[in-house]
Amino acid sequence: MPISEEIIKKVAEDTGIKMEELTKLGLLAILREKRRDIMIERLEVLKKYNVNSSKELREKIERGEIKEHPGWEEFILLENLEGTLEIIERDIEVIQESS
Repeated sequence: MPISEEIIKKVAEDTGIKMEELTKLGLLAILREKRRDIMIERLEVLKKYNVNSSKELREKIERGEIKEHPGWEEFILLENLEGTLEIIERDIEVIQESS
């Protein structure tokens, strides 16, 4: 069942939080949880290769210290995770600045 505006209004009334603030807090909570999950996944990859950054992983692959497969796939994954983190950070900033 989709959450309707009426349900959100009811929760806002029940909690004494304005609907706009409730929406803002909900969005921030979702984004922060998503950011946390992505950071954990990123750290797991970094730990797997004993590196501190995607740049360091790339350098180790290029020097032959880490096998190209699955090294390059993991490097691409790290870059994608880092890109997603940047987007989430910007979204969080926009929401926080909107109040």
